[in-house]
Amino acid sequence: MVDRVRRALAKVTGQALGPYQSAVVRIGFAGTWLFFLLCEFPDRHRLYGPDGPWSWRLAERLVASNDAFTVLLWSGSAFWFELVYAVALLASALLVLGWRTRATSVVFMVGVLSLQNRSVFMGDGGDNVIHLMAVYLVLTRCAQVWSLDARRARRRGSASAGAAGPVLWGVLGAVLAYGAVTGRFGAGWLAAFAALWAGPALWWAADRHERSGAGRGEHERSGEADGEPAARRAGEGRAFLDVLANLLHNAGMLVIMAEVCLIYATAGWYKIQGSRWQDGTALYYPLRLDYFAPWPELSDVLAGSGVLVMLLSYGTVAVQVAFPFTLFNRRVKNVLLALMMLEHAGIAVLLGLPFFSMAMIAADAVFLPTAFLVWAGATVARTRLPGRLSPGPRTGPGPGPSPGPRTPRPRTPAGSEPVERDGGVGAGGAGS
Repeated sequence: MVDRVRRALAKVTGQALGPYQSAVVRIGFAGTWLFFLLCEFPDRHRLYGPDGPWSWRLAERLVASNDAFTVLLWSGSAFWFELVYAVALLASALLVLGWRTRATSVVFMVGVLSLQNRSVFMGDGGDNVIHLMAVYLVLTRCAQVWSLDARRARRRGSASAGAAGPVLWGVLGAVLAYGAVTGRFGAGWLAAFAALWAGPALWWAADRHERSGAGRGEHERSGEADGEPAARRAGEGRAFLDVLANLLHNAGMLVIMAEVCLIYATAGWYKIQGSRWQDGTALYYPLRLDYFAPWPELSDVLAGSGVLVMLLSYGTVAVQVAFPFTLFNRRVKNVLLALMMLEHAGIAVLLGLPFFSMAMIAADAVFLPTAFLVWAGATVARTRLPGRLSPGPRTGPGPGPSPGPRTPRPRTPAGSEPVERDGGVGAGGAGS
């Protein structure tokens, strides 16, 4: 028993679990928010800007009562609104690509909170999920795979290489200082953002100390035998930050999974209490509403079949109630997971709620099997569009042009994943 606990503790602290799941959740939610902002770009002033029905005074009163965070109330000018909207778009795109995710995940969260807390009644249910997941993603090291950060770490040996990181850190520090001096932040938000901003400085100091300590150790070993303790001491600080980052990542992933289970459990049990769900006619009514009928002919066909409506109504309740209990059986869980994703795809088509469906599918993706995600990533990587330039040397088996001479690169142990050097604590917490 003690050995099991020790092994479990070593696993939780020694690595960031679920690298592929965290990456697909990052891409899913950032992509959903990006598509939403682009789709609503022509109407942005009426949704979240000065022309919206939720006036500036109402927004101020609500934020003052619930301590919500939004930078849109820092200024009432149209230029400030356009700037915040543009930064939210840019942060979403960069988070999809996985560029400097420690910082961009925080900027993404600020964009989500700022726009949604400015006009709280603009959304279809998916906005609540994005709201929560934007906060949780800050804790995760969601750029270990499928990201520009991971590629930079493989090529340069450290994801913190380059000048973009320090410049971005300085700009965010200036914004934080302005908000602190002008009193724009509440005490809680100020402490949280200050901790996120100070984190990269700790990583930078630990990396530099590790490199300098290792260099001194090598120099001392060339003439004396006591150089190893210096190198070991140089890596202790970095090792501690890695452990802390792994703990935060694993805790964040656990919270995301618990949140998804809570969403389905509460939705299913509330449906059970409704009379329309009990008699199997609940889906008939939204199918007959013009507001939720982007394809009226298709909605009429489904609504005209009482058996199909009953099966879909009962099936929806059964899947939602049962899903949290199927996590202990991998095969049953995967079947219900596929059914729920198909259900949300149907909601997007039949009821015209694409962003809600995209948000829920992105949340469901945290439970996807690693083998499936690895296969999907490899399939996408092998796909080449006609007319594209040569993808370069082939690394897999099969016929193809000779890759020519290549500089040997260090091989990683089988089963290991490329992990960023700059960790996941600090501004964004998701950079690795």
